[in-house]
Amino acid sequence: MDIVFATANEGKLVEIKSVLAEFNILSLKDLKTGIEIIEDGATFEENAVKKAQTISRLLNIPVLADDSGLEIDYLDKAPGVYSARYMGEDTSYSVKNSRILNLMKDVPTRQRTARFVCVIAYAKPGSETVTVRAEVEGIIHSRIQGENGFGYDPIFFIPQLNKTTAELSLAEKNEISHRGKALKLMKELLNNEIP
Repeated sequence: MDIVFATANEGKLVEIKSVLAEFNILSLKDLKTGIEIIEDGATFEENAVKKAQTISRLLNIPVLADDSGLEIDYLDKAPGVYSARYMGEDTSYSVKNSRILNLMKDVPTRQRTARFVCVIAYAKPGSETVTVRAEVEGIIHSRIQGENGFGYDPIFFIPQLNKTTAELSLAEKNEISHRGKALKLMKELLNNEIP
């Protein structure tokens, strides 16, 4: 079964294709549509639904889309829905990560709580849009650590694993991550409940 996943993020696609291995996942790059959606929603749900519904309507096909990000409690849940656009979309994540570490350099461990959030929406012409949401709790590390993953992974530390998400293998990350959990929830819906 072909499924279009509305992303051009290569890091996300690796994770998506790993969890949804029985589906043929096509990205927006594969379709060469040139469609770009402005993510101006106030919540992860609004952005995911907007992307899925807009592309599903334009192409008249079923579409999956996600919105995800990092919420840091000490920073009033920033960068949140602006995670990809924090400090500007063209700013590298090494710069973004360094900025966050600098903002939190004197913050004690107990106040460094954070979570990754992922919402995935499934839109199909003529059907109601369905969403799933998943989170993973952690803390903001004191330094950049790890070579795997992408985005904010090198500063997101999971105490029970004693690792940042950038130190996890793809299989380990998909087991515990916000996106891995959300993809599994959506996979269950696609296999059992969504016609």
